[in-house]
Amino acid sequence: MFKIKRAYQDPEDEDGYRILVDRLWPRGVSKEKAKFDLWMKEIAPSNELRKWFGHEPEKWGKFKNKYINELAEKKELINQLYDMEKINKTVTMIYSAKDEKHNNAVVLLELLEKSSKTS
Repeated sequence: MFKIKRAYQDPEDEDGYRILVDRLWPRGVSKEKAKFDLWMKEIAPSNELRKWFGHEPEKWGKFKNKYINELAEKKELINQLYDMEKINKTVTMIYSAKDEKHNNAVVLLELLEKSSKTS
């Protein structure tokens, strides 16, 4: 099972394997408090896409499509996430954006859920 969670929420046992899926480390979060098992910054949107989006909800549709296109080039990382899910049962992808509905982890979660249903 895949889940998403903000980096500023406390880690819980139910999180399972915790992966930071942002390119930048969350501000004000210490490594001890974060309890990330892995920082997978390569799966985050490119710097160009991240800066272009700027967390502006009106750009959400285009951001989502552009990020999905970037993820299509990162199949090995997507497969790595599926492998981690098989081993750990629960994988929580951690993000730092304030907007809980418009961020890269939401897109990643939708992609992983959609792909697992079709395979």
